[in-house]
Amino acid sequence: MRRFSSFILLLAFSNTAFSEDHWPRFRGPHADGVADDDPRLPDTWSTTKNVAWVADIPGFGWSCPVVLGDRVFLTTVVGEEENERPQKGLYLGEGVRNPAKGIHHWLVYGLDLKTGHELWKQEAHAGEPVVPRHPKSTYAAETPCTDGERLYVLFGDLGLYCYDLDGQPLWSRDIAPEKTFYDYGAAASPVVHNGQVFVVYDNLGTSWIAAFDARTGDENWRAERDETHSWATPFIWENELRTEILVPGRKLNRSYGLDGTLLWQFDGRMSGLVIPSPFAAHGLCYIASGYIGDAHRPVYAVKPGASGDITNLEDPAAGEFIEWYQPTASPYNTSPIVYGDDYYTLYDRGFLTCHDARTGEEVYGKQRLVPSGSFTASPWAYNGKLFFLSEDGLTYVVQAGSEFKLLGTNDLQELCLSSPAVSQGRLLIRTASKLYCITTADAD
Repeated sequence: MRRFSSFILLLAFSNTAFSEDHWPRFRGPHADGVADDDPRLPDTWSTTKNVAWVADIPGFGWSCPVVLGDRVFLTTVVGEEENERPQKGLYLGEGVRNPAKGIHHWLVYGLDLKTGHELWKQEAHAGEPVVPRHPKSTYAAETPCTDGERLYVLFGDLGLYCYDLDGQPLWSRDIAPEKTFYDYGAAASPVVHNGQVFVVYDNLGTSWIAAFDARTGDENWRAERDETHSWATPFIWENELRTEILVPGRKLNRSYGLDGTLLWQFDGRMSGLVIPSPFAAHGLCYIASGYIGDAHRPVYAVKPGASGDITNLEDPAAGEFIEWYQPTASPYNTSPIVYGDDYYTLYDRGFLTCHDARTGEEVYGKQRLVPSGSFTASPWAYNGKLFFLSEDGLTYVVQAGSEFKLLGTNDLQELCLSSPAVSQGRLLIRTASKLYCITTADAD
């Protein structure tokens, strides 16, 4: 019966490859945080209001929930000893310089979307951590992804693991841990496309991007990267000309073919730490980097079709394939969002700006979200509204459009650094200890 149910789920996914019924990766099916409108999706909630269920999640993890059909997948790491807990705020210096103490358990969960009940749990690994981490981060920072047939789980300094949808292990590949900048650890999530799982690991040793066969785990190709300060999730850009893999970097923004061939690159004088993940809208791909300590925090809107080196340091906005450029419009940790015709930037200290997504022209300048807060989770949107989740668990609801209008706030009263998932009339928000399923009605 379990195999039959998995077959039905795969069939449903295959017939609706871009359906909003699924949230199969970081920031959703199109990697942009935008969900289809649905009257069941709420504007207001609390720890009890509009809550369908709450699941207690042990340990710590900032991986985002992903959804396939009626199943939710999530990762966490549970330590047997007490260690320093993840903290909110800005850290303009060192990470936690020593690995956490004691035996840890790297866990993968499958939950029922309708009830929150645990369907299965697998332990990917048990042992003592060998690398430190960022003070805000955890050992389960990377979001899993699914192609409708298998689940791919990355624990960045440890390994890549593949499960069937019923939680049975299929294959795994070890990842040799490397020293990272200030011992911040890994964070870029995997992505899957057309039978290949793509992983990026930038570090102070040997940085690389690699493609693994989704069925067997065999490594199809690997390309070394001369990068050390980037944690952005790669983006599969299916544009009108071709499909390519975009990976920003401190030194160079690069695009790779599905066979690992370098298609194009450019030096955008990106900020010191590269964290926001690329995404596409209106035929453009947006690349951003905004470390808060840098004066240059650029955003580039790139047109498809580039080849070779397209760097233009004298005039970054010039060139055939740069549609527009803004020198200080990038956030630090969060990824921007395009909703409708507008490009919104949520800054880590709680300001919001809006630019025209097609031209880069300013629609409105910095507006403060009140009460003030700090932000790591990336924004999302539906039903004509934008949602911004603070590290304190407070979600700010803003009307989309050319005028800034804060509509209200919703408080979950706990540390939040994970970006939500939206599927089938349900909003899934992960806090430090729980997973909330929020909806205005029965979403069956």
